[in-house]
Amino acid sequence: VVPRLARGEYLNPGEIQIVHACQRCVRRAFLCGTDEQTGKSFEHRREWIRQRLEFLASVFGIDCLTYTVMSNHIHLILRSRPDVVAAWSDDDVARRWLRLFPKQRKKNGDPVEPEEADINAITKNKERLTEVRGRLSDISWWMRCTAENIARRSNKEDECRGHFWEGRYKAQQILDEASLLACAAYVDLNPVRAAMATTPESSRFTGAKDRIDDLKERKSTAASTSSWERSQRRQHSGWMSPVEIHEASDPIGADVNSSGRRASDKGFLALPLPRYLELLDWTGRALRTGKRGRIPAHLKPILERLGIDSASWCEVVETFGRVFMRAAGTTSTLAAEADRRNQSRLHAPGARLLSATG
Repeated sequence: VVPRLARGEYLNPGEIQIVHACQRCVRRAFLCGTDEQTGKSFEHRREWIRQRLEFLASVFGIDCLTYTVMSNHIHLILRSRPDVVAAWSDDDVARRWLRLFPKQRKKNGDPVEPEEADINAITKNKERLTEVRGRLSDISWWMRCTAENIARRSNKEDECRGHFWEGRYKAQQILDEASLLACAAYVDLNPVRAAMATTPESSRFTGAKDRIDDLKERKSTAASTSSWERSQRRQHSGWMSPVEIHEASDPIGADVNSSGRRASDKGFLALPLPRYLELLDWTGRALRTGKRGRIPAHLKPILERLGIDSASWCEVVETFGRVFMRAAGTTSTLAAEADRRNQSRLHAPGARLLSATG
């Protein structure tokens, strides 16, 4: 078993990195869902979390690739984008920070428009400005701004004090494209694996569900899916990154999003959104029935290109969660775990660092 490294040893807000983060409740607290002992429902908190994540996506220089809100924990795949933050003006940096930590709030809790003096207090202080700019691409600050907000609201509703979360969040750096595909499928299929839903389209409060809802409402198919994902017409999932990498139109450094809903227009997988959703659907059905069967022929090339044995794909997705609890996940780690269990194997190609390509 490989020990998990401290986050400070591998997470650097000054670098483009992709991280799988998980935050879990403590004291048998219910983040969402229904408490079977008391019958009390906490389902409304799912929307709290989704709204908070969408808000943070509009402020931070961090791409949210996908997410899932479970009954007592949340999963996120985040990509830090210090290069995007570096392109923001000093004034923009200050205003974004003051949206997170406003000097004044309205009665409904919304931040009051910052005064010029508040903005100048950041922009005229170079040391402070550098600190704030760095925090806006720091995944730990994103997670802090998620956890504190939800804990405060939940404790107020529960009329109690004390810790709401089980310590700090767990983080796992994703180092190659095969691991990212497995991780994305693991996160998007969490409700299916937990028997909370039967298919991705019925899995509420997941990145996959938001994308499926937008595809259903897509009126024109004239433009490519890749172009449509980068448009401002995605009502439900427009705050998340596009799925498909499109190197020609959104290379690193030229992909800053102009809508204000997300940091960039960079995709994260070298396959179209419809193919990713098809792969999710087939995988979810196989996991739910316990009968793997044969993966559809038109989906096999996706896995073969990444060096994943298609016969072991479902095992890879299931194994990913167990590896997450012990070590940073790369395809070699997943392969070792599969070997240890004398089951299927993931044959990883040379590591392709997503910080450079996706």
